[in-house]
Amino acid sequence: MAQRRAAAGRPSGTDGSDFSYRMLVDPRYTKVAQGKSRLRILIAAQSFSLVLASLVVFLVASLDQGFDNFSILSVSVGFIALLIGEIGRRRSQVNLLRFYVTASSLATALSVACIIRSNFFFEVIQHQSIAGAKTYELIEAARISFGILLQVFVIITTINLVQNMSPKRAS
Repeated sequence: MAQRRAAAGRPSGTDGSDFSYRMLVDPRYTKVAQGKSRLRILIAAQSFSLVLASLVVFLVASLDQGFDNFSILSVSVGFIALLIGEIGRRRSQVNLLRFYVTASSLATALSVACIIRSNFFFEVIQHQSIAGAKTYELIEAARISFGILLQVFVIITTINLVQNMSPKRAS
């Protein structure tokens, strides 16, 4: 009975004096964990933006204006990029994360091309006002602006994450 009570207390040798012999976690591993959680949030925000973009594409198509090939291509490339980015984030695959940054940047560039090609862009330039714009055009312009800002954060976060994941070479 006395042995059980002694075992319930602090085991010998754990009075805190052995701290210098304990292993420390390399700071880059904690940076990787923080970067992966930050990237998860950014991927969720990008997926929300792409869902909104796909709704706008179908709204425009339902108004008998037809499908815009650039918009469909932009949304498709964006969803593929998000899928690859999520797989790369979960498995810590540097090559997949690099491809994700490239593909999501391409999707953002295609969305910018869509808004430049649209009548909305030319009407704003010509009239110096957005008063005549339709609601879905305003939503799409705000979504693309948000997407550009989001893409900048994605690029910065992914570059930092890839740098911390890559093994350090001795010089």
